[in-house]
Amino acid sequence: MSEVFEGYERQYCELSTNLSRKCSSASLLPDGDQKKEKYSEIQSGLDDADALIRKMDLEARSLQPNVKAMLLAKLREYKSDLNKLKREFKRISSSDAHEELLESGKADPNVSGEQRERLAMSVERINQSGERIRESRRVMLDTEELGISIVEDLNQQRETLLNSRNKLHGVDDAISKSKKVLSSMSRRMTRNKWIVGSIIVALVIAIIFILFYKLSHH
Repeated sequence: MSEVFEGYERQYCELSTNLSRKCSSASLLPDGDQKKEKYSEIQSGLDDADALIRKMDLEARSLQPNVKAMLLAKLREYKSDLNKLKREFKRISSSDAHEELLESGKADPNVSGEQRERLAMSVERINQSGERIRESRRVMLDTEELGISIVEDLNQQRETLLNSRNKLHGVDDAISKSKKVLSSMSRRMTRNKWIVGSIIVALVIAIIFILFYKLSHH
């Protein structure tokens, strides 16, 4: 297990627990500056949680495959947990904003039903815009994660190519050594052939000389 990952993991777990408590307490607060401040704290915390998730992802992908697989599985659970927190925050903040605008319309006797309807439509458009922004941010994070994954795959392929290159160098060295051994053996064989041939010639000459000597003495 990576100590760096564990450090980020502890920070995320503490932050997640804190955000969950804040969401629960914020929903019970009366409308006003205190609730808005609480919402601002929650949004900031969610951004910090996103940053920790990205750091954990980067750290997990830099480790050995067996450790990486285990940590990425754990990371998926944290991402799911963070998405639940985001949905909960969206639910309470959107509901409050909608009610705040509608209440302001109801409180004003000069506001007609048509204006209230436009007000409600404006709230809906604001909610949709916020959702599109969050979706764009999610796509950006997914794209970043995909980029990290591609870079990691390229690094692994580079390592594989370097290992293959080293193995080929090893094979070349072995072939070179084999060539040297074969050349040496070939030279020895050639030399031995000359030696054996010389011995045979010397023996033939000696036999002829002996035969000639014997014939000359008869």
